Amino acid sequence: MLRVAVNNYEEAKDCPLRNVLDQLGDKWSFLILAVLEDSPKRFNEIKRQVGGISHRVLTRKLRDLERDGYLSRTVHPVRPPHVEYQLTPLGRSLLQPINAFLNWTVTAFPDIQRAREVFDKSAARSPRR
Repeated sequence: MLRVAVNNYEEAKDCPLRNVLDQLGDKWSFLILAVLEDSPKRFNEIKRQVGGISHRVLTRKLRDLERDGYLSRTVHPVRPPHVEYQLTPLGRSLLQPINAFLNWTVTAFPDIQRAREVFDKSAARSPRR
Protein backbone atom coordinates (compact mmCIF):
# COMPACT_ATOMS: atom_id res chain seq x y z
CA MET A 1 0.00 0.00 0.00
CA LEU A 2 1.19 3.49 -0.85
CA ARG A 3 1.85 5.57 2.24
CA VAL A 4 1.97 9.33 1.98
CA ALA A 5 3.38 11.18 4.96
CA VAL A 6 2.02 14.70 5.17
CA ASN A 7 2.81 16.90 8.12
CA ASN A 8 0.95 20.07 7.21
CA TYR A 9 -1.28 21.70 4.61
CA GLU A 10 1.61 23.06 2.57
CA GLU A 11 2.86 19.51 2.03
CA ALA A 12 -0.65 18.11 1.60
CA LYS A 13 -1.55 20.38 -1.30
CA ASP A 14 1.27 18.79 -3.35
CA CYS A 15 0.29 15.21 -2.47
CA PRO A 16 -0.76 13.38 -5.68
CA LEU A 17 -3.49 11.40 -3.93
CA ARG A 18 -5.04 14.46 -2.34
CA ASN A 19 -4.69 16.46 -5.54
CA VAL A 20 -6.53 13.84 -7.63
CA LEU A 21 -9.16 13.19 -4.94
CA ASP A 22 -9.88 16.92 -4.72
CA GLN A 23 -11.10 16.70 -8.32
CA LEU A 24 -12.58 13.21 -8.47
CA GLY A 25 -13.83 12.84 -4.91
CA ASP A 26 -17.12 14.67 -5.39
CA LYS A 27 -20.48 13.06 -6.00
CA TRP A 28 -20.61 13.85 -9.74
CA SER A 29 -17.26 12.98 -11.34
CA PHE A 30 -17.56 9.18 -11.13
CA LEU A 31 -21.10 9.33 -12.49
CA ILE A 32 -20.09 11.55 -15.41
CA LEU A 33 -17.17 9.27 -16.29
CA ALA A 34 -19.39 6.19 -16.02
CA VAL A 35 -22.00 7.77 -18.34
CA LEU A 36 -19.28 8.38 -20.94
CA GLU A 37 -17.99 4.80 -20.75
CA ASP A 38 -19.89 3.47 -23.77
CA SER A 39 -19.77 6.35 -26.22
CA PRO A 40 -19.35 10.11 -26.67
CA LYS A 41 -22.32 12.09 -25.46
CA ARG A 42 -23.75 15.56 -25.76
CA PHE A 43 -24.25 17.82 -22.75
CA ASN A 44 -27.99 17.25 -22.34
CA GLU A 45 -27.62 13.49 -22.70
CA ILE A 46 -25.01 13.47 -19.92
CA LYS A 47 -27.26 15.68 -17.78
CA ARG A 48 -30.25 13.39 -18.32
CA GLN A 49 -28.31 10.19 -17.60
CA VAL A 50 -26.55 11.53 -14.51
CA GLY A 51 -29.80 12.96 -13.15
CA GLY A 52 -30.16 15.57 -10.43
CA ILE A 53 -27.21 17.69 -11.53
CA SER A 54 -27.71 21.35 -12.35
CA HIS A 55 -26.65 22.88 -15.66
CA ARG A 56 -24.08 25.05 -13.87
CA VAL A 57 -22.52 22.18 -11.90
CA LEU A 58 -22.35 19.89 -14.93
CA THR A 59 -20.66 22.64 -16.95
CA ARG A 60 -18.08 23.13 -14.19
CA LYS A 61 -17.44 19.39 -13.73
CA LEU A 62 -17.04 18.81 -17.48
CA ARG A 63 -14.50 21.65 -17.66
CA ASP A 64 -12.62 20.28 -14.63
CA LEU A 65 -12.53 16.77 -16.09
CA GLU A 66 -11.40 18.14 -19.45
CA ARG A 67 -8.70 20.26 -17.76
CA ASP A 68 -7.33 17.20 -15.96
CA GLY A 69 -7.27 15.19 -19.20
CA TYR A 70 -10.01 12.66 -18.38
CA LEU A 71 -12.28 13.71 -21.22
CA SER A 72 -12.18 15.69 -24.42
CA ARG A 73 -14.67 18.15 -25.84
CA THR A 74 -15.26 18.17 -29.59
CA VAL A 75 -17.18 20.95 -31.32
CA HIS A 76 -18.57 19.85 -34.68
CA PRO A 77 -18.85 22.75 -37.16
CA VAL A 78 -22.57 22.65 -37.83
CA ARG A 79 -25.44 25.02 -37.02
CA PRO A 80 -26.28 24.95 -34.20
CA PRO A 81 -22.91 23.75 -32.89
CA HIS A 82 -22.85 20.08 -31.95
CA VAL A 83 -20.60 19.49 -28.92
CA GLU A 84 -19.66 16.02 -27.72
CA TYR A 85 -17.72 14.83 -24.71
CA GLN A 86 -15.79 11.58 -24.68
CA LEU A 87 -13.29 9.82 -22.48
CA THR A 88 -9.60 10.15 -23.27
CA PRO A 89 -7.19 7.24 -22.75
CA LEU A 90 -6.51 8.67 -19.27
CA GLY A 91 -10.24 8.76 -18.55
CA ARG A 92 -10.64 5.20 -19.83
CA SER A 93 -7.85 4.08 -17.50
CA LEU A 94 -10.04 5.24 -14.60
CA LEU A 95 -12.96 3.01 -15.58
CA GLN A 96 -11.54 -0.16 -13.99
CA PRO A 97 -11.13 1.34 -10.49
CA ILE A 98 -14.40 3.28 -10.83
CA ASN A 99 -16.31 0.15 -11.83
CA ALA A 100 -14.65 -1.80 -9.02
CA PHE A 101 -15.76 0.88 -6.56
CA LEU A 102 -19.29 1.02 -7.99
CA ASN A 103 -19.57 -2.78 -7.81
CA TRP A 104 -18.26 -2.71 -4.24
CA THR A 105 -20.91 -0.13 -3.27
CA VAL A 106 -23.70 -2.33 -4.63
CA THR A 107 -22.37 -5.34 -2.70
CA ALA A 108 -21.57 -3.44 0.51
CA PHE A 109 -24.62 -1.18 0.62
CA PRO A 110 -26.85 -3.58 2.62
CA ASP A 111 -24.09 -3.82 5.27
CA ILE A 112 -23.72 -0.04 5.27
CA GLN A 113 -27.47 0.39 5.72
CA ARG A 114 -27.51 -2.09 8.63
CA ALA A 115 -24.54 -0.34 10.28
CA ARG A 116 -26.33 3.01 9.95
CA GLU A 117 -29.49 1.59 11.50
CA VAL A 118 -27.56 0.13 14.43
CA PHE A 119 -25.68 3.38 14.94
CA ASP A 120 -28.84 5.50 14.70
CA LYS A 121 -30.68 3.31 17.22
CA SER A 122 -27.73 3.45 19.58
CA ALA A 123 -27.36 7.21 19.15
CA ALA A 124 -31.07 7.72 19.82
CA ARG A 125 -30.79 5.85 23.14
CA SER A 126 -27.69 7.63 24.40
CA PRO A 127 -27.32 11.38 23.85
CA ARG A 128 -23.96 12.58 22.58
CA ARG A 129 -21.81 14.76 24.76
